[in-house]
Amino acid sequence: MEREKLEEVNSSLKDRSLEKMKKKFKISKPKGKLGVLIPGIGGAVSTTFIAGIESYKQGSGKLFGSLSQMGTIRIGKRTEKNTPYIKDLISLANVEDLEFFGWDVYPQDCYKATVKAGVLDRTLIDNLKDKLERIKPNKAVFNKKFAENLTGKNIKKEKNYFKLALELIAEIKAFKKEKNIDRLVMIWCGSTEIFFKKGKIHESIKSFEDALRKNHKGISPSMIYAYAAIKCGAAYANGAPNLSVDIPALEKLSKKNNVPIAGKDFKTGQTLMKTILAPGIKSRLLGLNGWFSTNILGNRDGEVLDNPKNFKTKEESKLSVLEHIFQPEINQELYGDFYHKVRINYYPPRGDQKEAWDNIDIFGWLGYEMQIKVNFLCRDSILAAPIVLDLIIFMDLAQRAGMYGIQEWMSFYFKSPMVGENLYPEHDVFVQSMKLKNTLRFLAGEKNIDHLGLDYYYE
Repeated sequence: MEREKLEEVNSSLKDRSLEKMKKKFKISKPKGKLGVLIPGIGGAVSTTFIAGIESYKQGSGKLFGSLSQMGTIRIGKRTEKNTPYIKDLISLANVEDLEFFGWDVYPQDCYKATVKAGVLDRTLIDNLKDKLERIKPNKAVFNKKFAENLTGKNIKKEKNYFKLALELIAEIKAFKKEKNIDRLVMIWCGSTEIFFKKGKIHESIKSFEDALRKNHKGISPSMIYAYAAIKCGAAYANGAPNLSVDIPALEKLSKKNNVPIAGKDFKTGQTLMKTILAPGIKSRLLGLNGWFSTNILGNRDGEVLDNPKNFKTKEESKLSVLEHIFQPEINQELYGDFYHKVRINYYPPRGDQKEAWDNIDIFGWLGYEMQIKVNFLCRDSILAAPIVLDLIIFMDLAQRAGMYGIQEWMSFYFKSPMVGENLYPEHDVFVQSMKLKNTLRFLAGEKNIDHLGLDYYYE
């Protein structure tokens, strides 16, 4: 009896805590235009995304792959058969209200950049020519040390990092005023920067701003963009694996300015497959001896990653996934000594149509060995474009709900999800999906679903 009373009290406290939190998050309506700020607006991912949105606005494009636009969500018990579209359950920004603005080291307008990227059919691009030609990149904040293989000349002349941040802030404010923008989201679609670790200058807002003024070597272009975004009240999501908004100083600034932040590294091809396959292997208690992964791709991303310093950043992001899913420290016999190797090779003829190979050496009953082979011929930007859209829509939702700081419920979209201090990231795509949908249910005032289901049989 005492145990039952304790469980009842705990359940009651949990319900009250949730109710209190629900009162904290009140969602304002998505009035007016939503400004989308994109560093790297001339790249393959950005142009594929923008062309897709403009095609949709014309009534021809379908936004396949977008959870915010095409995803459904179960509400209540299975017997109720209540599965609305997510966009019908909760108040989301209208795709028609998106306005684009960005920066790039290459000066071509979005029409020319989309043609050059070679992802989409030329007829589709030409039908959007008038719309795409109007979107022209501003000069970019760029430091060749962080992306040596980029050769663009559309770069800001100012050398001081703090003044560059102020320049970005002024441009964002001008765009907001000119286009009558109500809300802002910035999403980093720029190239992967070189690998480096956070230091003392990244610890506080003051130390970071001092470092900006002194042009400290530990300040990357993406950090300058993130700082400018947060100062302007724009939600910020990092689509690359490099250190960016995921430093204490910018996390503190995001909380101070009530701005949501998320990242990092869009989960598209090979890593997406890993976060689907690895949980299945683990759930059946199959052991793992090794996982070898290699890729070939020929877009700008591949060109940048051809530099070992930049590849190191991507490698760290890709390698961490299996460690967190398999938890070798808990499952020593099954996963305590597996070998994991990742390779990316720049191969220009392949363009944006990346090819990924995985060889997985597993073992089962009595230690007998087996293999899984995966050959994923994917289109990198086609997989990334709906991620960009969902992040924009859901980050705007978080902003309107009064959520700020790290948005762990966005982990579904990233290879290296940002999480709070002393927490480990969830990489299992099914756990991530549940976390995202339960957050949406919570914000919509609906009950979370845990899939226990015993009440169907023992009520």
